[in-house]
Amino acid sequence: MQNKLTIIGGDWRSRKISFEDAEGLRPTPARVRETLFNWLQYDVIGSRCLDLYAGSGALSFEAASRGAKSVVQVENNPVACRALKANALSLGAEQIKIVQSDTFRYLAGDAEAFTLVFVDPPFKLNLAAQTCHWLEDKGWLAAYAKIYVETERSCQLGVMPENWRLLKQKIAGEVMYHLFERVANPVKTDLSS
Repeated sequence: MQNKLTIIGGDWRSRKISFEDAEGLRPTPARVRETLFNWLQYDVIGSRCLDLYAGSGALSFEAASRGAKSVVQVENNPVACRALKANALSLGAEQIKIVQSDTFRYLAGDAEAFTLVFVDPPFKLNLAAQTCHWLEDKGWLAAYAKIYVETERSCQLGVMPENWRLLKQKIAGEVMYHLFERVANPVKTDLSS
């Protein structure tokens, strides 16, 4: 079954993107995307964006629509990858590169410094914290990068990288979402309580 969602801001505002049903794929709801991009309003234009567990690409297509300079979408599912490629083609999104790969295999490769990263793994797998540590430890983040992390409401992130500062967090239905900033002076962020 083919599903559609609407880009809510920027050059492609009101344009639709399609995605196929796939296990674990649940696009970030429009109201969560709207809140997130309000939080990021000064950080998207000119950013180098990495979308891990891209799925429908809702977050990174939104970032590209709002002026991200370059976007890498990493997705393991071949059906989801085909939909990402079709959407990028239909939007004329030349700044988007789609990589079919497991997230950890991708992060084990040659690191580039990204300024904006989306971490939205399939629920129930509890991969968010591990993914965040790999981003930090393997050199994938620019100084003062913003990192968006989406999990199910019941998921405890636990200890995040010491030099990440929690800027915002919110709950919407069964979704909990967080915005972090990578900073120079480490302070432990423990979200296990």
